[in-house]
Amino acid sequence: MPVNLDAVQRKSGIIGESEAIREVLQTIAQIATTDITVLVTGESGTGKEMAAKAIHQHSRRKFEPLITVNCGAIPAGIIESELFGHKKGSFTGAEDTRKGYFEAADKGSIFLDEIGETPLETQVKLLRVIETGEFMRVGDNVTRRVDVRVIAATNRNLGVETRNNNFRQDLYYRLKTVTIRLPALREHISDIPVLVERFGLEFATRNDLIFKGFTPEAMRLLKAYDWPGNVRELKNLVESVLALNSGIRITPEILAEQIQMGNFARNQALPVPVDKPPEQADRELVLRQLLYIRQDISDLRQVVAGGGLLPQAVDPYLPSPVPEVGGAGGVIGYTRDISAIEERPLIDPEAIGEITIEELEKEYIRESLARFNHNRRRTAEALGIAERTLYRKIQTYGLEKR
Repeated sequence: MPVNLDAVQRKSGIIGESEAIREVLQTIAQIATTDITVLVTGESGTGKEMAAKAIHQHSRRKFEPLITVNCGAIPAGIIESELFGHKKGSFTGAEDTRKGYFEAADKGSIFLDEIGETPLETQVKLLRVIETGEFMRVGDNVTRRVDVRVIAATNRNLGVETRNNNFRQDLYYRLKTVTIRLPALREHISDIPVLVERFGLEFATRNDLIFKGFTPEAMRLLKAYDWPGNVRELKNLVESVLALNSGIRITPEILAEQIQMGNFARNQALPVPVDKPPEQADRELVLRQLLYIRQDISDLRQVVAGGGLLPQAVDPYLPSPVPEVGGAGGVIGYTRDISAIEERPLIDPEAIGEITIEELEKEYIRESLARFNHNRRRTAEALGIAERTLYRKIQTYGLEKR
């Protein structure tokens, strides 16, 4: 029986109220009580280890150990010894017989972080122990058995790594029985206020500091930043700012000063789609920007005018104009400029080539329907239009769920 969703969130510490985070929690709740192998994917800093801990904490193995192994941090020459153990005298320096991580995790779970870094020759043995529970210590000829649930994680695209012969296909398919993708922070910008509040209160409590929060303008700047380091980067920023500004409400100027100090990564690189026709790539870039704008406007109301969906309201966290940050020689690092949302067209026609407003509207509605699993009521609420209007648009554009 799946576990309670709120219990998973409360116990795991996975913070967020967005649809993307709720989907992650829902998947964890559904599969936690089984022994199925799980692959957790996502960029660095999205919280893959927290997801693994949540799965173990709500499993039938929760009273047994959870062993965490960072495969990328173990040198290739000793990774098999670390995972499976070794026999005394099996190699130089092996002065005693030693158990490996799999034996230590017997009856419990093992979390193989950055599994994409594992050498190919080790992947063969990993596949065997995952499928049969059997392995041999390095230098030994005795087959041993363990009962371990495997949770793996990677920030690589293992499908691409498989095609490039950097990762075994059989192991990849065995791992991805269930895949949980953790969204990048830029994909759930609406969760930034609750994340900032949690990080700020926890840090202030631990260090006996006063936390007075962030001004709306400061929160707006946090929402505009692209967060290449994801939730980890946001947490580091909040803690650093509070350590230097206890008892002060955080303003954009304070954030700008902290960013200028070079404590946080810049990411001015544009997204570059590959292996796609230019027209499709251009279209996806435009749609991505539309979705970014939609995430940054929480009370967006739209009306059908001239065949297009036009914004009518602006998030209170997004007052115009954007305060200038950094000055000459300063570091900004923002990839989305939303300061002039009412002073200029939503999209520069010259930037998108031969594409009509109707096509953009169709794709935007398609993306919104997919986001809410074709729930028309929730999709209509998100778009700010009536269900009857949405239904008519679905019929017009042929977007019925198949």
